[in-house]
Amino acid sequence: MTQEEQDSAAAEATDTSETTSTTPGHAPLVEHLVELRDRIIKMLLVVLAIFLGLFFFANDIYLFISEPLRLLMPEGTQMIATEVASPFLAPFKLTLFAAVVIAMPFILLQVWGFIAPGLYEHEKKLAFPIVASSILLFYAGMAFAYYAVFPLLFAFFTTAAPEGVAVMTDINAYLNFVLKLFFAFGLAFEIPVATVLMVLAGVTSVDKLAAKRMYVILGCFVTGMLLTPPDIFSQTLLAVPMWLLFELGILISRLLPRRKEEE
Repeated sequence: MTQEEQDSAAAEATDTSETTSTTPGHAPLVEHLVELRDRIIKMLLVVLAIFLGLFFFANDIYLFISEPLRLLMPEGTQMIATEVASPFLAPFKLTLFAAVVIAMPFILLQVWGFIAPGLYEHEKKLAFPIVASSILLFYAGMAFAYYAVFPLLFAFFTTAAPEGVAVMTDINAYLNFVLKLFFAFGLAFEIPVATVLMVLAGVTSVDKLAAKRMYVILGCFVTGMLLTPPDIFSQTLLAVPMWLLFELGILISRLLPRRKEEE
């Protein structure tokens, strides 16, 4: 074999080795992207299936959501639609929101299935309870808003109207209002999870959080002012539970080191 043929064979071997070494690096990325695409498609299909199943009851769902206000409206008044498409769009938007909320456990399960293989065993044991508690707390926040906050809030609003002003709320405006409160209280109820995560991650300590309690209370009222309508009543209804949930997060964080030492 001549020197030229030997050089050519060596070059081919080098190219082959480079291809072999680079191919495994690219294959996992493609596989992850394909898996991510498949999981997103599954999530969208589940949301779509739930939405189609609920769409026939869209008006009933809206009646259920609007009941806290309708029961407190003055006699002879009713909710109105000031826009042409509101009678259709308001129940449609509410049904889509309900489908996403109902599908949330499946959505988070798909997210968990995507990221779980990259976690260590002790991280899996910690992450799953956090994800599960986050779902339950978000639902609890929405339930608290509907059953506790809405009756008090709408009772105040409907009786505070000036004399001669008829309370006749637009259905689309009401929907935007309650969806904003649902998100606000759902996120506010995640405070215990956020507190525990910060302590476990070493971002801060329980003693430091407890020492900044006054600043946290002030932040709760500022957050309530930004996330709720511009009245002190609804701001307080959001700020006080946020503060109590912060205290719950501190209590849970204090118990975690003890449990770790016992194990």
